[in-house]
Amino acid sequence: MSRKFAAFVATGVALAVVVGSLLTLALAHSRAPKPAVATTQTSATPTVTPTQTPIVNAPPTTRHTPAPDPTAALAAGNKKVLFLSFDDGPDPLWTPRILQILAKHGAHATFFELGSMQAAHPGLREQVLAAGNTIGSHSITHPQLTALPAAKRRHEIFDGPKSTCYRPPYGASNPKVRADIKAAGMTQVLWDVDPRDWARPGTTAIVHNILTHAHRRNIILLHDGGGDRSQTAAALDKVLPLLKSQGYTFPAMTC
Repeated sequence: MSRKFAAFVATGVALAVVVGSLLTLALAHSRAPKPAVATTQTSATPTVTPTQTPIVNAPPTTRHTPAPDPTAALAAGNKKVLFLSFDDGPDPLWTPRILQILAKHGAHATFFELGSMQAAHPGLREQVLAAGNTIGSHSITHPQLTALPAAKRRHEIFDGPKSTCYRPPYGASNPKVRADIKAAGMTQVLWDVDPRDWARPGTTAIVHNILTHAHRRNIILLHDGGGDRSQTAAALDKVLPLLKSQGYTFPAMTC
């Protein structure tokens, strides 16, 4: 073999060895496990189920017992009842006259009396109660409670006629007045129908107003004091038989 041919063979062998090594490396690389590729989160922030944090040593909820409704039990079952109420007495002339008319028609009422009138006419309170009626407080001297300083307001509420029902004069009330009434152990009682008998519009007008606006469970505002109540008395005598013919009864509120 010549030297040239031997060199050629040696070179070919060397090339074969190099190519084989490269093929081996390539095969090994292709079989190796591919590394994980990180992906970008494209959705919204993942939902986390909230856990409820317990309230430790939470103060107890303060609950106020609601004031009783002086008409509720008497009107249970949606009965056809109306509640007559008379303010500003007792009056030595008109209160006995109103009592006579109520008795004549088998009706009762609640009299919201003034402390000053009770003191001026002793004995009338007992007449009202003896006839099966009830008495509510209407303050001592009939002031507008919402315009009074606190001490005077409380005096008019706490020291007036004894009752569990209180009607603020003029119907003037606000949170302070209601709070004092409640603190005195009473329920505020206003009205549903005001026939304006206090303005003396005439007997017919008073009757018409009551018949037009009175419905079951309504409280009707009238007056047995504060001036001439002849129209009130005459209207009461006319309207009671008309309402009775419609099936209404007239119990006194539980005051």
